[in-house]
Amino acid sequence: MREVIINLGRRTYRIAIGSGILDQAGALLARLPVGKKVLLVTNPTVAELYAARVENSLAQAGFSPFRAEIPDGEQYKTLQSAELLYNQAYDAGLDRSCPVVALGGGVVGDLAGFVAATYMRGVPFVQIPTTLLAQVDSSVGGKVAVNHPRGKNIIGAFYQPVLVLTDTDTLATLNGREVRSGLAEVIKYGVIRDSAFFTWLEQNINRVLALNPEALAHVVEVSCRVKAAVVEEDETEQGARAILNFGHTVGHAVESLTNYTGFNHGEAVAIGMAAASRLAVNLGLLKENAAKSIDLLLHSAGLPLRIPKHLNEQEMVEAMTRDKKSYGGEITFVLPQDIGEVVIMKNTPETEIKKAIKENQ
Repeated sequence: MREVIINLGRRTYRIAIGSGILDQAGALLARLPVGKKVLLVTNPTVAELYAARVENSLAQAGFSPFRAEIPDGEQYKTLQSAELLYNQAYDAGLDRSCPVVALGGGVVGDLAGFVAATYMRGVPFVQIPTTLLAQVDSSVGGKVAVNHPRGKNIIGAFYQPVLVLTDTDTLATLNGREVRSGLAEVIKYGVIRDSAFFTWLEQNINRVLALNPEALAHVVEVSCRVKAAVVEEDETEQGARAILNFGHTVGHAVESLTNYTGFNHGEAVAIGMAAASRLAVNLGLLKENAAKSIDLLLHSAGLPLRIPKHLNEQEMVEAMTRDKKSYGGEITFVLPQDIGEVVIMKNTPETEIKKAIKENQ
């Protein structure tokens, strides 16, 4: 079992990574000072595959799990879904010591985490991510949220889990699109902070796509270590943590303007990374060959690069202005200066943004 520690003082927690972690969930959770009633939040697809194993592990360790299922899909990450989970937590008799456990991908994790952060003003939260995207990104760092019709994740909090349990065996059941979606965030880590990892990905992308166990474990561990280092520097995104938003400025606009149904999160982020790289080249920050390397790796991972032509530049800019990552109405971009190095830019000229959008369609 591999382990990554997120050092945040009193909120420090561990990420356990390995094969067969699901069956150790109860024993690992029992090491923490939490109550015995557990709200296990999942969706029908994941529940059919893994819920019984987790429930059995929890029961063997003395816990009483109560399963709560939400429909699968970004469109269900809403306040309405949160209200349903509040009702189920109340009916199950959870008190402030009892954990909410998220078993699933990013939607389940974000929603369950939001409920954990707000139910009784906060109860313990455990992540058991089952998709590559969730294992390398959304389960790490404590961002929890629900969507609003006008924007993604604009209702939320910073709320750290007490434990993350990452079973790499669950990746074997993912379809190809879900694997590729997760790789967008993996590639992001190479661009923003780790050029050696970027090079490793260039050389091993086919092994990862083939779900080679050793390659997957390496991808998850390195990604978690990169994100952990950034989160430790800036837990609540006051400065350095914003580099994790590389690709997300354009990506969130693409998601919201296609009503969260045209692209999944990783695909939208890949489009956003390609657009941000093009913008960086136009502004003289990034060399053309580095931008081509980013595009090529994204393409090799089977990810989209182009903004849909029916989304015009003006509506894209307006969506980016409304995004929670903008400040004072100014669009904030994370732009690469080289592989492994990025800069945060807050006053990007609108004409340059529109130009990059047009060039990336």
